[in-house]
Amino acid sequence: MAIDLRGKRVAILVADGFEQAELLEPRKALDDAGATTMVISSAGDKVKGWNLGKWGNQIPVDVPLDESKPEDYHALLLREG
Repeated sequence: MAIDLRGKRVAILVADGFEQAELLEPRKALDDAGATTMVISSAGDKVKGWNLGKWGNQIPVDVPLDESKPEDYHALLLREG
């Protein structure tokens, strides 16, 4: 049974040094289920991932942490660095 998350907004709170697969794979699953996902961080315009023991890709930050509002989201996905 597929989960339908259309119309749901999910905040993804992340810091530099996150494990890249632990952000990208859950985000893809949420997006595929119809959710709108937003990367939120205090790191600036981009956060840098860690991939297989070395620095990976930079991911754009959609919303700076100080501009985010909890009431704008239905769920929160935490990714720590």
